[in-house]
Amino acid sequence: MGEFSYMHTMIRVNDLDQSVKFYTELLGMKELRRTDVPEGRYTLAFVGYGDESSNTVLELTYNYGVNHYDLGTAFGHLALGVSDIRASVEKLRDAGAKIIREPGPVKFGTTVIAFIEDPNGYKIELIERKI
Repeated sequence: MGEFSYMHTMIRVNDLDQSVKFYTELLGMKELRRTDVPEGRYTLAFVGYGDESSNTVLELTYNYGVNHYDLGTAFGHLALGVSDIRASVEKLRDAGAKIIREPGPVKFGTTVIAFIEDPNGYKIELIERKI
């Protein structure tokens, strides 16, 4: 079996520009590329913290005319590491992000986490890491 590399995670979004703004302005990612496919009636935007050749990125998919998705119960969350979780949560709160779990230790552990929600309702776990 050959080598594998984790390239991206794809999520469907209701409003591509709103989602790109959330991930770039609030979470510090960069929009890496955008591809519009009119014949397929969708647009893809790839965002992340570094080039796709060496970093796992997030693919945001907008299907023309679809403004709501049922997120289902199988998807859990995306996870991002932060060096100062309390300061990060306050900055996100001030920018209008929805905080759904305040910073604190994970249940039955000591790792400090918090949860926010993106404009589509996807949950994002913030994990404090001494970077």
